[in-house]
Amino acid sequence: MTASVLENDGNKLSMARNKVPEPTATFWIIKVLATTVGETFADFLATNLNLGLTNTTYVMGALLVIALVFQFRSNRYTPGIYWLAVVLISVVGTLITDNLTDNFGVPLEATTVIFAIALLVTFVAWFASERTLSIHSIKTTRREAFYWLAILFTFALGTAAGDLISEGLNLGYGTSVVIFAVAIAVITGLRFGARLNAVFAFWFAYILTRPLGASLGDLLAQPAGDGGLALGTVTTSIVFLGAILGLIVFLTIDQRRKVITASKEDIAYELESELALER
Repeated sequence: MTASVLENDGNKLSMARNKVPEPTATFWIIKVLATTVGETFADFLATNLNLGLTNTTYVMGALLVIALVFQFRSNRYTPGIYWLAVVLISVVGTLITDNLTDNFGVPLEATTVIFAIALLVTFVAWFASERTLSIHSIKTTRREAFYWLAILFTFALGTAAGDLISEGLNLGYGTSVVIFAVAIAVITGLRFGARLNAVFAFWFAYILTRPLGASLGDLLAQPAGDGGLALGTVTTSIVFLGAILGLIVFLTIDQRRKVITASKEDIAYELESELALER
């Protein structure tokens, strides 16, 4: 067996054991959709169903814990479980920031700084413990715990920063969508054009997709008098949840196809090896 074959087999095994998806185009599309749902669905539960911020936080927090239990117990990346956790953590991250701002009167400037520091501390502790922040090696419980804690703080930080720009600075939802989309495009350009560090580029873009999705959700759902398109939180949430579900079904089918293909390739390789030995 050649070194290249061994390396290829090792890469396949490494990817199979990773608990989180690769950052493909589909990954980023679902991420933006999930962040939009996080904004609109949180508003729907708190306002339309009259649960209030506190009760909504309790309910969604409990659902998030259940989803994460299934995620941690899974021995591989499972699209349905993973993205359910992302949608729920998006809602909870939004609610944490909204609770601090609306119920406790903490200014958006303060919450932005607080969650930026919390995220930085998480990254420092993660790197000190594991010597890497790469999402390509989320294979242990400790690394996965750091990963999901970082995800939570990116959503909370993105909510605070997004609200600060779109509402605190009175730029409006449409302008905010353009600002964050351009910022993500710049990061993408620096990553592929100027060789920006991959880990930094990923996490910076991950943070920016939160206010992008939130601003997009507000643009679609809020009344025309507030600068929105007046689709409402119900319609917006249903449309985006439907899109997420469709993409998850596609990913699940594609993952099963790849597993079957890989199994067939392994069987063929073993047969070829046995024939070679017989010769």
